[in-house]
This record gives sequence, structure tokens and C-alpha cells, in this order.
Amino acid sequence: MEGLLHALVLDGQGGATQVTDLTQALKDEAPVWLHFDYTSEAVQRFLSQLEFLQEWEWQALLAEETRPRVTRANHGLLLFLRGVNLNPRQNPEDMVSVRCFVSKNVLITCRKRVLISIEDLRNALLDGNGVTTISDLICALIDRLTHRMQDTLWQVEEQLDDFEEQLDKEESQPDYHQITLLRRQVISLKRYIKPQRQAIYDLIDTKVSWLSLEQRRLLGEANNTLSRYIEELEASIERAQVLQQSIANQLNEQLNQRMYIMSVVAALFLPLGFLTGLLGVNIGGIPGTENPWSFSIFVIALVVLTVAVAVLFKRRKWI
Repeated sequence: MEGLLHALVLDGQGGATQVTDLTQALKDEAPVWLHFDYTSEAVQRFLSQLEFLQEWEWQALLAEETRPRVTRANHGLLLFLRGVNLNPRQNPEDMVSVRCFVSKNVLITCRKRVLISIEDLRNALLDGNGVTTISDLICALIDRLTHRMQDTLWQVEEQLDDFEEQLDKEESQPDYHQITLLRRQVISLKRYIKPQRQAIYDLIDTKVSWLSLEQRRLLGEANNTLSRYIEELEASIERAQVLQQSIANQLNEQLNQRMYIMSVVAALFLPLGFLTGLLGVNIGGIPGTENPWSFSIFVIALVVLTVAVAVLFKRRKWI
């Protein structure tokens, strides 16, 4: 079927076999995992014809935009998660959505873009090194999605460290625009990670028989990890703000220094400008016009006056 990415029946021993008859696989008691590309019209028709999915449930699986959450369905749970985008030439903060319908023996996952965590779980099952139940599969998916976020957060911290190191060096200055882009990236990550923590908490608190106490504890660990990620993201946002303020302060200080130097230079030459302007008027009665030494005396007087003003500024510590 077009849009079917894989259909696996778990053997209960860590392996799985691929099947093509989806209707029969769903009727059997064995755990089955169906993974779809929800943009396919064939997938949309197939989901709409499943008896155990109500209309609002399969429409939620096909929604264009979703936020992480858990919703109780008629015959299971709807679970919406996000993972960092590790696809080539993609932005990590543009997190990939995976929509899940999960019950005791059925897991239906839908996505639009490739999610590496799902590919890892699929390969592990085909190699015989995977999980044994659908509930274990959900826990493994959440665990992989959570831990793959760590590398992205480390990259953010390394970039902030580089920016702070550049700021400490007088010969270089971090790019204000790059810091702004990084801050937006962190805010975007936090936008999805924070509700995902709440979704996992709701999953732990949901009363379903197929989720064991040990699995709830594992989900609790993933929830704690997400809490730590959120704290790191908030700290990164604050660090980026401090960097931006520091750069703005440096630029203002440099501008003030330049303006101060220009003001001092203007003050030094203000008496010179006054005298030259006064003596440059084209009217009679200008003193020294008949004396050949007048210009030399006037230049020397200007130099002496400039030095005197400079000495005055120096004593007052204006320069």
C-alpha cells in the first residue's frame, strides 16, 4: 500500500516479521506495529476505515499541526510526540512530529518526515534485538526521542561558549545576528519539549492495564530528563540575552568613546576657528595687514593657544 512504511508483527522475543495483509494482522492477537506516511491518500482512506478508530481519532492522526499531548481514545490512547530533526540540511529546532495510536497489541504511528529514532527501533526488531511488547515499544520510542535531544543541546551550549569566549577577546566580537538566530532556535526547542514533558507525565498518570509499574518508572526517568533539558534551555536563553546585552553595551561604549574624542577635538579647535574666522572677514581695520611678520606671529599664537587648551583639558582629566 502506498504510504505504508513498515508493518511489523512482534514475536515476543525481541524480533519481528514484516507483513503485507494489514487487516489480518490487526485481527490477530499478536502485537503489531504499523508505520505510515500520513500525507498519502491511501493511508488516509485506510485509517478512516478502521473500526476501532472513531472519526475524530483518525483525523487527529492526520492533522497538519500537532503539539505533544496524550488523549484517551475509544479503544486506546492517542499520543503525539516530537523529536529533533536530524535529517540532512534540516534545522534541529524544526522538530519532527510523530502521531501514535496505541493499545495493548496495536501501535499505529504516522509521520511526514523521517524520524531516526523510529528507524532505529525498526532495525533493532528486524535484527532480533528489539522490544517484546507494544508498551515496551512506546517506552523505547520516548526514551530514544528524549536522549537524541541531548546532542542538540550540547551543540547549543558549545556555540554559546564560543560566543562568550569571543566576547572576552578584545580583537574579536561575536556576531549579534548569529546569537539572535541561536536564541530563536532554543526558544523553538523549548516550545515543543515543555509540552512533551507534560504529555509523558499524563501518560504515566493514565490508568491503562498494559502499562506496567516498571515501564511507568522508565517514563518517569524520561520525564526527569526532559525537565533537565528545559532548565538547560532556559539557562541558554538567559545566556544569549546576556551576550546580546553585552554586545550592545560594548557598541554603545565604543560609540560614546568616538563621540567623546570628536567633542574633544572640536573643543581644541574651537578657539582657532573663532580667531581665524574673526581675522578672515573682508573689511578694513584688520590689525597686522602691513606687518610682514603678522602671519608668523598669528600661527605661533594659535599653536600656543591650542597647547594651552590641551594642557587645561589634561589637568581636568578630560583627555
